[in-house]
Amino acid sequence: MKRIHYSIFILLVLFLGCSKASKENVLWKTASIKGKFAPPDGHVLLFVGQDKDVIDSYVKKVEIMPAGIMFYTAIQDTRALDGPFDPEGGGIQDFPYLMEHYPKALVQIGLYMVNALDGVIAGQFDYNIEKLAEVFKREDRPIYLRIGYEFDNPDNHYDPVKYIMAYRYIVDKLHRLGVNNVAYVWHSYAVIDSQKPIRNWYPGDDYVDWVAISYFSPYNTDNMNKVTQFARDHGKPLMIAEATPAGFSTDKGEDTWKRWYGFVFKYIDEQNVKAFCYINCWWDHLPQFVSLHWGDARIEKNDYITGKWLEMVNQKKFLQDSPELFKRLNYEK
Repeated sequence: MKRIHYSIFILLVLFLGCSKASKENVLWKTASIKGKFAPPDGHVLLFVGQDKDVIDSYVKKVEIMPAGIMFYTAIQDTRALDGPFDPEGGGIQDFPYLMEHYPKALVQIGLYMVNALDGVIAGQFDYNIEKLAEVFKREDRPIYLRIGYEFDNPDNHYDPVKYIMAYRYIVDKLHRLGVNNVAYVWHSYAVIDSQKPIRNWYPGDDYVDWVAISYFSPYNTDNMNKVTQFARDHGKPLMIAEATPAGFSTDKGEDTWKRWYGFVFKYIDEQNVKAFCYINCWWDHLPQFVSLHWGDARIEKNDYITGKWLEMVNQKKFLQDSPELFKRLNYEK
């Protein structure tokens, strides 16, 4: 009898523990997460990138303009802010073109800083920061700026102390220059264990508006979950800042949908993701990425993928282009 009572007691404890965890998970998924230019509760911003050609191709095929578009530039070289520029064969970046052709779109910008931390801190790139400020103020729309994106990617070799100093330097200078239409995004690679706690790179709550991750593989979410927990702990909205089916080419149709897309949409729901940024590239066609053998991630190149994608992103929870979009983000022109 004692054994039976003990077993019942253990089952009761496990049940209560699971019930508590389940309730906590529900609370997290429905929690009200506030943040600069964050969408209303229960909604997700959809961005598409990462160069002008694939954005154009996506919009032409699906005939729906997403909430925002993606753009890349470097603190050392801002030529893409002035016109078409493709420094390493990774796709044409052209800020004026994007602003002209997508005048109502939100803008998510990856600001490259590899090998530039010392220069930023020393003021060597102040001219480029001032140029960024001028461009941002001219474009009267919400901008999400990923400063030194994927700070914990070993290939970027960002020293945590210098990274924080450079990140804060840029934010402080943009504030002094009167920029107020930018939300600052702290973006973790989140793909592999960096061997250092991510908090080592954290500039602080006053400098971070959003926390972000990269999502390339659905089969290694442990490190992503650490970052999502960090966002939760700090009350920051969560962005998937770079997502692409790396190695799961769209030409496989239904198989690729089951092995990648189904997982990422489930993750968006489970982790209360507030912005989803999809990279719509034909990776094997770009010199910078061809050696990675990532395949073709273009939604528009497979009818099955296109149909399933539209089925998902046309749900009410995904915010795309609309006359009320800026107002829903508490942004007024």
